[in-house]
Amino acid sequence: MTTSAETAVDQLLTHLADGRLRVVDLTNRLSADTPTLQLPEPFANLIDFSLEHVSEFDDSGPLWRHNNIHTGEHIGTHLDAPRHWISNRDGDDVSQLPVGRLIGPAHVLDISARVADDPDFLLEIDDIRAWESTHGPLRAGGWLLVHSGWDRYAQDRDAFLNTTDGVSHTPGMSSAAARWLAEETPIAGYGVETVGIDAGNGFSLDPPMPAHHHLLGADKYGITSLQNLGSLPASGALVVVCPLPIVGGTGSPARVLAVVPS
Repeated sequence: MTTSAETAVDQLLTHLADGRLRVVDLTNRLSADTPTLQLPEPFANLIDFSLEHVSEFDDSGPLWRHNNIHTGEHIGTHLDAPRHWISNRDGDDVSQLPVGRLIGPAHVLDISARVADDPDFLLEIDDIRAWESTHGPLRAGGWLLVHSGWDRYAQDRDAFLNTTDGVSHTPGMSSAAARWLAEETPIAGYGVETVGIDAGNGFSLDPPMPAHHHLLGADKYGITSLQNLGSLPASGALVVVCPLPIVGGTGSPARVLAVVPS
């Protein structure tokens, strides 16, 4: 006998096959040219992504091509796990994340017009509440994805980091908004199109890097360097976040997909 759960899965597969649902890739390409976070001295930076040739249909591997990959955890489109930040230093690593929290409803908040006028724009509680007044409350297990338009710079390192006199000018959220999202909403995670979940000048806020401090401290997750959020509806899409289950990992490059009504 077919169960309601099996019917739901069949309907999903049918709608994907007949085009009523489509899959949107929200992931930036990962290569040596992918823009990555650059911390000022004396802080240490992660290595950029690179491929190391091992074999290519030769004596080292006559029937196959192999590469080693070299990369930092927080490179390109990547997930921040709770233990990434000091506010949850003993929290889950990437391998310990409950997989049910890596898939959920997508809540897409568009701030692109405001960021066009002010690259240092900070999202406030009232901005999120205004979204809720139109689209309904943020749902349990959902992901708040902020469309800033910054993905248009994803292949241009200088424009993506937008650094002047040692300060990066990219949008983020206020300390109050970060604390409110962490403590007052049931979301699983927060996603952005910029290099990190905090604003470029996030170290100047109180506490420093408040999105990291509050969200990761509250056992929520971050996802960065997203693409194509402008093609998603404000509500009604499903997001799937797929990091590598790195034992001890504080983060991981991830493939992020959205399932969207056509």
